[in-house]
Amino acid sequence: MALMAKARVERVGQGVTGACIALVALLVVTLVAMVAGRGIATFTADGIDLGSFLMGTTWNPHQEDANGMPTVGALPMIAGSFSVTLLSTLFALPIAFGGAIFVVEVAPRFGRRVFQPLLELLVGIPSVVYGLIGLTVIVAWVRDAAAAMGQTITGFGIFSSAVVLAVMILPTITSLSIDALAAVPHEYREGSYALGCTRWQTIWNVVLKSAAPSLMTAVILGMTRAFGEALAVQMVIGNAIQMPSGLFTPASTLTSVLTMGMGNEAMGTVHNDVLWSLALLLLAMSLVFIMIIHLIGHKGGGETWLTSICRRTCAASTGRTASPPACSWASPPSSCSCSQPS
Repeated sequence: MALMAKARVERVGQGVTGACIALVALLVVTLVAMVAGRGIATFTADGIDLGSFLMGTTWNPHQEDANGMPTVGALPMIAGSFSVTLLSTLFALPIAFGGAIFVVEVAPRFGRRVFQPLLELLVGIPSVVYGLIGLTVIVAWVRDAAAAMGQTITGFGIFSSAVVLAVMILPTITSLSIDALAAVPHEYREGSYALGCTRWQTIWNVVLKSAAPSLMTAVILGMTRAFGEALAVQMVIGNAIQMPSGLFTPASTLTSVLTMGMGNEAMGTVHNDVLWSLALLLLAMSLVFIMIIHLIGHKGGGETWLTSICRRTCAASTGRTASPPACSWASPPSSCSCSQPS
C-alpha cells in the first residue's frame, strides 16, 4: 500500500509539473505568434518594404511617400534605443562591478547586511517614480548646467535617459555580479595568495577572470532591462522622432513610440500595424539578447579551470602577462607550482 501511495504521488507530481511546463510553453508560443503575426502584416498586407522600414529616417505613418506608401522609417527609434541602452550600461558597469567586489571581497559582512539590501530596494521603485525624479532632477540639472556654459537646451535627450536607466539597471547587474563573484571557489583565492599575490592582484587576475562569463551574463540581462524600459525613458528623452544628433538633443526609442501611439490608433490600420512591427522588433532583440546569454553560458575553453587558474596566478605572481611561466596543479587542488621558462 505504501509503495502504491508513493507511486500515485509521483504520478501526480509529474502530471502537475508537466502541465505547468506545457502551460508556459503554450503561453510563450502564443505571445510570439501573436506579435509576429501582427507585425508581419505591415510587410505582407500593407506592402511596406522591409528595407525602408528598417533604414528609413522619417516616421510619419499618416503621410505618404513618392510611391504612395506610408512613411514609416524606424531607424531613428532603433538608433535611440541602442544609444540609450549602451550609454546607460556604460554608466552602470563601474558602479555595479565595484559594488559587487566590495560586497564579496572587501567587506562581506557589511556588504551582505547593509549594502546589498539597500541596493535591492531600488528594484521595488516603480518606473514612473524614476521618470519623475529624472524629469525634475536630471533634466533640470542638465538644462541648468548648459545654461551656465552659455548653451540653451531643453535637458531632454539620450544623456538624461541613460542616467535614469543606469540607476534602474544598477540593482540587476550588481546582484547578478555579486552572485557571480561569490560562486568562484575559495580554493582559487587560496592558490593565488599562496603564490604571493596581493588581494587586488587576486581579484583582478583570478576572481574577475574566472567569473567573466557570469559577469557578461549580468551585463546582457541589464542591457535587456534597459532596452525594454518604456515609461521612465518616455518622460525624459523628449520623444522627438528624429535621428539622434547628440546626447543632449531630444530623441525617441522603440518603446516610447509604442507607448505613445498604440492607444491612439484603430486596430487594422497601417499605423497600428507598423506599431506592431516595432513590437516585433523589440521581441526579436530580446531573443537575440537571450541567445547571447546562452552562448556565453555554453562557451567552453580549451584548458581546464584548474590549469587556467594556475596559469593566471603564476602570471600574477611573476608579473609576466605576455608569456606566463609554466604551471601545474598538484593534489590537493590548492597546490599550484610554477616554473620559469628557459
